[in-house]
Amino acid sequence: MTFELETAAHPENLKRVVIEPVSRVEGHGKVTLLLDADNHVHQARFHIVEFRGFEKFIQGRPFWEVPVIVQRLCGICPVSHNLGAAKAMDMIVGAKLTPTAEKLRRLMHLGQVLQSHALHFYYLASPDLLFGFDSDVAKRNIVGVAAAYPEIARQGVALRKYGQEIIKLTSGKRVHGTGAVPGGVNKNLTLAERYALLKDIDQMIAWSRDAVDLIRKVYCETPDFHNGFGFFKSSFMSLVREDGALDLYHGGLRAKDQNDQIIFDHLDYSHYWDQVHEEVRPWSYMKFPFIRSMGRENGWYRVGPLARVNNCDFIPTPLAEAERKTFKEFGGGMAIQSTLAYHWARMIEMLHCAEGIKELLHDGDLLGDELVTKGERSLRGVGVIEAPRGTLIHHYRINEDELIVRANLIVSTTHNNQAMNEAVRQVALKYLDGNELTEGLLNHIEVAIRAFDPCLSCATHALGKMPLEVELWDAEGKVVDRMERGSAGSCGV
Repeated sequence: MTFELETAAHPENLKRVVIEPVSRVEGHGKVTLLLDADNHVHQARFHIVEFRGFEKFIQGRPFWEVPVIVQRLCGICPVSHNLGAAKAMDMIVGAKLTPTAEKLRRLMHLGQVLQSHALHFYYLASPDLLFGFDSDVAKRNIVGVAAAYPEIARQGVALRKYGQEIIKLTSGKRVHGTGAVPGGVNKNLTLAERYALLKDIDQMIAWSRDAVDLIRKVYCETPDFHNGFGFFKSSFMSLVREDGALDLYHGGLRAKDQNDQIIFDHLDYSHYWDQVHEEVRPWSYMKFPFIRSMGRENGWYRVGPLARVNNCDFIPTPLAEAERKTFKEFGGGMAIQSTLAYHWARMIEMLHCAEGIKELLHDGDLLGDELVTKGERSLRGVGVIEAPRGTLIHHYRINEDELIVRANLIVSTTHNNQAMNEAVRQVALKYLDGNELTEGLLNHIEVAIRAFDPCLSCATHALGKMPLEVELWDAEGKVVDRMERGSAGSCGV
């Protein structure tokens, strides 16, 4: 593992190709490629150009406000931030959740992951998978999918709507609800609400199975292409249950290296920093986490559906478990390292969510009225959850006045930062190096980024050490001045 294409020796002598914005992803990012006169790639970087300061501006706020504030990080997966922060606050208030509270949170989370996976697969990724990476750009979007494959598009819309309905009924609103609070939840499910959700769940399971069939067929029609696209090896990290099962809500941290060997297992996430360190680099707003014992050069890793399906010993719902076994057999029993395999793993997870929702809806605890508990107070709280895009860490410290004095968030896209850059470099070398650039070839870069389903607006938070790049353009579109601020705060022209 090297970073040989991260920094060119003489960037001033190279021409710059910029893909901005990277389309069909959540948030705003860009890719810069530095090429010589013969279009050979000397530098490839994926930049996150949005900036948010949540870690700083929640300081001084009462701790019980945090689960509501931080969900404003994102309009796609606010439930994940609400739950991550609420789990951290559970530690602060010393709560052991009641069965009703934990199962309602799990139901809310499964609805969140279901709708997010459906959004990504049908709306953002399927145009590339169904039409081809260099197909006509005019139809490479959800409108094009609806015209050519109306039933697939209809199923995608309905799956997302169903997930959002679960979120509304468990948290009060489809977006930015307030269901999870320190020590529990603030509402249960009524009988009428449970029946309403049960009415359609079998259809959601059937359509999720269809989605797995679709991506498996697409992938296996040209396995060499899909396996080789943006290929590189890395470690993986995710939560697993005590018995090694996939668990999206709670568990211990497991990391495996690129040879499928355990690095650490069932790690108590309340001390995640013993294993995970965050590095700042001068050219990105986003940090680069790595596993301490492996060092910055070799310790970076991937999170998300591919990591979870590769890492777990089994999936605790029957249909998804059968699909995981097929997935595993395709990889010869080893972890699949292909970037595009994210889509396949993501649909297996969507099927697991639909099955898990049905299982929970038949659980009478959802109708209970013991919603909140509390115990011995603590000044520190850590909450970790498997968000749609991967492991999400919320870490807070409060003072004796119960005000936040420190916050650290490591979101899923941040964990995948180095891996996304590596995918960009691999695709640039294989498809762009020495070739005339076309829109279709540049879309290959975006396809590699989209596979991770990055949420770019979630991924930048810290204040004080962020690099900044400013360019002054004249009326004719030429750059007349440029200034950079490094991560240490020094400026250069």
